[in-house]
Formats: sequence, C-alpha cells, structure tokens
Amino acid sequence: MIAAFAAFWLAQAATAADTIRIATFNTELDRDGPGLLLRDILRGEDAQIEAVTQVIARNAPDILVLQRVDYDLELRALTALRDAIATRGLDFPHLFALRPNTGMPTGLDMDGNGRVAEPRDAQGYGEFAGQSGMAILSRFPLEAQRAKDFSAFLWRDLPGALLPEVDGAPFPSPEAQAIQRLSTVGHWVVPVLVGDTTLDLLVFHASPPVFDGPEDQNGRRNHDELIFWRHYLDGSFGPPPAGAFALVGGANLDPADSDGRREAIAALLADDRLQDPRPMRRGAAETDPHHTGDARLDTVHWPAPGPGALRVDYILPSAGLTVAASSVYWPEAGTADAALAATASRHRLVWVDLLLERE
Repeated sequence: MIAAFAAFWLAQAATAADTIRIATFNTELDRDGPGLLLRDILRGEDAQIEAVTQVIARNAPDILVLQRVDYDLELRALTALRDAIATRGLDFPHLFALRPNTGMPTGLDMDGNGRVAEPRDAQGYGEFAGQSGMAILSRFPLEAQRAKDFSAFLWRDLPGALLPEVDGAPFPSPEAQAIQRLSTVGHWVVPVLVGDTTLDLLVFHASPPVFDGPEDQNGRRNHDELIFWRHYLDGSFGPPPAGAFALVGGANLDPADSDGRREAIAALLADDRLQDPRPMRRGAAETDPHHTGDARLDTVHWPAPGPGALRVDYILPSAGLTVAASSVYWPEAGTADAALAATASRHRLVWVDLLLERE
C-alpha cells in the first residue's frame, strides 16, 4: 500500500506543469523623435499609453513581447512603460531590448530613389535610430548573456535569398546589397527561465511587404525575414533550441489575404517543428467579403484605404509543448472594451497559454 501511494505521487510529480501566458502586442507606441515616448509616458496624460497599459493588465501575460516601442540605450522608456503597467497591478521585474536596425544610418541610397539620409535609407525604416524597436517584459528571469542577436546578419548571406533586381542588376546597387541587413527590426533568440525549465523566445518583427515598386524589395525582404527561422531551426546559423521554444512576433503577413509572398508565412505555419494554436477573438467577427481567411483569427485592422482586418501577429510554440488556451483580445464591437482596444493600437494583443513541465 505504501509503495503504491509513493508511486502515485512520483507519477504526479513527474507530470507536474506550470501554465504560463505568452503574449505579443504591436503597441504602435513609436514616436516621431528620440525621447518623446519617455516624455509622454512620464507625463501620464496620453490616452493611447493609458489604453495600452490597461489592455496589457487585463490580459495579464507572464511574458510579453512588444513591437513598435522606441529603443534607448538605458531602456528608460521601456522601464517607464513597465512601471506604468505596474500601477495597474501587473509587475514585470525583468526586461530586455537590443538596438534595432530601424533608423540605423547607412550613408547609402537603400531604396533607389536617388537620395540618401532618408528614413528608407536606414537598415530598417526609421526617422531616428531606435524608432519602432522590440522589447520583452517578463515575470521570469531572462538570460541576457545567453541571448543570440542575428540583427546584423546580411540579407545576401541567407541561403536562397530573394535579393531584388532590376534588368538583371542588383537593386538598388551592389554597394547597398553588400551592407543590407536582413532584419528590418531584429531577429533574437532569448532564453527565459521558468523555474528549472528554459524556454527560448524566437523574436522578430518583419518589414511590411508593400510600399515599394516592381522590384518588390519589401515583399522579398519580408519573405526572407520569415524564412530565416526555418534555416535557423535547420541549424544553419548554429545550434537550434534543444528544448522548448516559441516563435513570437510580427510577420506583417496573412496566409490568406495579405499582399506579399504569402508562401513564407504558410511555410512557417506548416512546419512540423512548430504548432499553430490559431488564437481567435471571442464572439463573432465581421467578415470582409473580399477576404477568404477566418476573420476570427485577425489581429489587426487597418481602416480604408488600408487592407482592412488581417492576421499578422503570431505565437507559434514548438511542436512538443501543450497549449492550454489562446485568444486574440478583440472585444465585441460597440463595447467600452472595444473602444479601449482601438485606442491602444490598430493591432490586438495575442496570447497563448502553455503548459511547461517542471524538470
């Protein structure tokens, strides 16, 4: 009897797991100049910032990946944002951000318009260095010293890179392609310690596949920024994650209805090393007659003359993880919560609950 009782509790311990919530949120908090985001957070009078903090607090993620938050060297804006969220009862003791490629000057004409020193001539579109960066806020420790930053990886070095050409010549120039980085913002691999378990976050924010010409520079870059992760998981850029991981970020691409090379996101969604929890909004969603995808999966609404509602923000856990729940925070139209979400961003926060077995 004692042996059977002991065996039962050993079995329970072996299968014990913690539920953690991972979220991604394109906040659109970027500002038009350096220091302005920090100024607006500290003033405490900005309706968008207030809405962003409320949306985050209501969804209560344990790990939060943010897009379009301006970067500064000492992470003052990110720290202020974290502190503003804390006033709503949600604490993130650990934060992480690296310098993004956005706004990083090149000294060259990178878009082929004959001019230099414009936002499109940076390594990633940006009016100043650090605009529209990425960040991670976490309840769990982040192993910054073990993080991998692929943001300096050159586009031309990607196997099978779809580099743009015009009349058989490199676009916009051989000199530009020789220095052009693949990442618009960044590609990071950041280990998170959840108890004794390491969860690797594969974080990115890809270029919109539009706003260019027939050379399709942005569409090709967007494709390759997504395909980078398949090469990474193949081991092309060093050892891939040995344990649990999740691919998290903004693809700027819908597998059914986006302009762009949709086969890139389709390939990620079909990769057997990943799983797609298909987070959906609660309740009904207005269907666009021009779209073929399930509207409940949409994560952003770009009003006219934009493309409308699309699925562009993703959390794709590794295939071996157990997904307990998932959702897109898109409250029913006409409610106060819907107005709050729309004030925060055109994008909606996406979350996935994972069961992590204790080691």
